[in-house]
Parts: sequence; structure tokens; C-alpha cells
Amino acid sequence: MFFWFVGCSLVGVALVFSSPALDHRVVMVGALLPLTEIVFGEPRVLHSLAAPVAALVVVMLATRGQRLRRRWLLGIPIGLFMHLLLDGIWTDTQAFWWPVGGTAFSDARIPELARGRFNVVLELVGIGALVWASRAYGLDTTQARRTFARTGRLPRQSAEGL
Repeated sequence: MFFWFVGCSLVGVALVFSSPALDHRVVMVGALLPLTEIVFGEPRVLHSLAAPVAALVVVMLATRGQRLRRRWLLGIPIGLFMHLLLDGIWTDTQAFWWPVGGTAFSDARIPELARGRFNVVLELVGIGALVWASRAYGLDTTQARRTFARTGRLPRQSAEGL
């Protein structure tokens, strides 16, 4: 489960925020962070609403008066929120609302492991999202790809046109 989170978080955030200054690389990293909980086999803190909310609070408090650093770091909580949405973890009330309903973690399997072969379909959708984004945002040129790799920004004229 890599391309599903990377591709869909890129496209989803680009379409919703339409911000040419957002570093989409950081958003994609944030969307991948909860995958580290696969080692536990069940959802933990990063699969709860508490993680992106806490990350957002930390970023906002730690970057007072540092507009550029704040804009860059906001990609982490945005990516964490995207993971929760794309993962469907909101269907597991105990995991999603942890620790509101108690401090015990959900004993359900982590969604990435519970879906089994359907993960292949999701990965193909994620690859399709990356291909679509490449064409829609003009990343099919070498210069645009270099700029994206260096800054995480999508070409301004493409972002405004969608």
C-alpha cells in the first residue's frame, strides 16, 4: 500500500487546496507515516484522529511567526488526515476515536492488512492517480518534474486551471 496513499493524497490535496505553494512531497510523506504501524498488525495512535490533530497543534504552536516553515510543515498533518480518509479507518470507531472511547487500542486488523488482494486494485488506482496528475499538472516535462522534485510544488498555471 504505497501508490494508493501517494497518488490519491497528491490528487486529493491538489484538487481541494489548489495551493501552488504547498509542498506535496511533505503531504505524501504524512500520508505514508501511519503505514509504520503495520508492525503492530492493528491500528494504533497514527490511525486515530488524535495523531493529525496533535500534529496540527504542534505545527501551529511551534511555527508562530515562521510562515514559510509553517506552510511546509502543515503537509504532515494534512497527509495524516488523508491517510485516515483513504484507509477507511473511520469505520473502526475504537481506532478512529482513540483515546476518546478509552485508552485500549482496537483489536481489529490494520486496514492495510485486512483488505488482502483488494490492495492490488487500490495500488493500481493510486498509479492511475499519479499518471493523471502527471498529465493534468504538466509534470510530463523534465523541467516541471525537476521543480516538483526540488520544491514539491505543482506548476502554477496547471493548478489554477483545474
